[in-house]
Amino acid sequence: MDDIAAQYDAYPYPHRDPEDEKKRLVTGSPSHPLEIDHFLFAGQRDWSRSFRVLVAGGGTGDALIQLAQTLTSAGKPYEITYLDLSAAARRVAEARARARGLRGIAFHTASLLDAAQYGPFDYIDCCGVLHHLPEPQLGFDALGAALADGGGIGLMVYAPYGRAGVYPLQEAFGALLQGSPRDRLRQARAIFARLPEGHPFKRNPHLGDHLEGDAGFYDLLLHGQDRPYTIRQLVETLGAAGLDLVGSPQAHLYDPAPIVGDPRLMVGMDDLARMELAEKLRGTIKTHVIYAAHNAAGRVARPGPGAVPHLKGVSGPKLAEVVTRKGVVPVTLAGEKMELPVSGMAARCLRHVTGRANLSQIGAAAGLDPIAFNAVWAPVSDELTRHGLMYYSTLLTG
Repeated sequence: MDDIAAQYDAYPYPHRDPEDEKKRLVTGSPSHPLEIDHFLFAGQRDWSRSFRVLVAGGGTGDALIQLAQTLTSAGKPYEITYLDLSAAARRVAEARARARGLRGIAFHTASLLDAAQYGPFDYIDCCGVLHHLPEPQLGFDALGAALADGGGIGLMVYAPYGRAGVYPLQEAFGALLQGSPRDRLRQARAIFARLPEGHPFKRNPHLGDHLEGDAGFYDLLLHGQDRPYTIRQLVETLGAAGLDLVGSPQAHLYDPAPIVGDPRLMVGMDDLARMELAEKLRGTIKTHVIYAAHNAAGRVARPGPGAVPHLKGVSGPKLAEVVTRKGVVPVTLAGEKMELPVSGMAARCLRHVTGRANLSQIGAAAGLDPIAFNAVWAPVSDELTRHGLMYYSTLLTG
């Protein structure tokens, strides 16, 4: 663990300049409050109650800042505890929080293995950390022990197939290079420049951290402790910690049907076997982004008359305009281009998605009775939520 702390003290990851907080808010999955509500609280959390959060292995603060700023802007109370072994990464996260004037955050230079000492928590973010622990299961166990009743976890761990070429290079650099992190980085860059173009890493179009500065190069190719998980290994590791897989904002990636074609070939497969099959057939998944809890039952939001839908990255009127013109929702996710078919009647409904209106109000505004609205809305809701483009939440943002 000392070597890992030394790495992140030398190259805090990801590289962030606190001055950039004046220009933009970095957002993503997991850990946007709308997404958290959708996957862990059935889209119905009472946001008037203070939200107790742990950011475990918070690095330079992306999840921390996203959570704190979104809840601050919405006027909702929260208490966030940040833990990280790297004092340098913590300083960057603190500077970013100061630049935004964010309050309600307690910073600690500490291990996530001690998470229970600071809890319990309604929500725990752990993004890109567990796969770097010498004994990852202890990390999963510690996070599970720190959850309050009814709480949940959002996490990201590495997946093997989309990271083709990474692990041979990590092993080679580990065998060759010694000295300080800066010495190792200098030598690794020189060797990397001489790799043949046919090397699996050079031919992998899904990786780009090494192109984004020293911190990205080091974290991707020089990390001393890094193990990926298949989706089955991840689910089994969660289970050993008493946790269930609840869902993923990347759910479409784990559906093998579009690739398999003939559904008869998958008869008898359970959900996990289908997810495992999709991961192998795609071969491009480089991270698993998932939500987990001690009990998955009833966690994920379901559209009902009082549910409030929120679109990700686009307004309702703008999306309706695109659908009316093209008849589809064009999407690019993880470099993959897709077209999601949406009916013209659904476009009429999408026009009224504001982040404040519930489904009953949207149906009325579109001039549809409840039965007709349900028939129109259900397919578009299913398609957009499984692609991570729509969530249901009582946190009003519009």
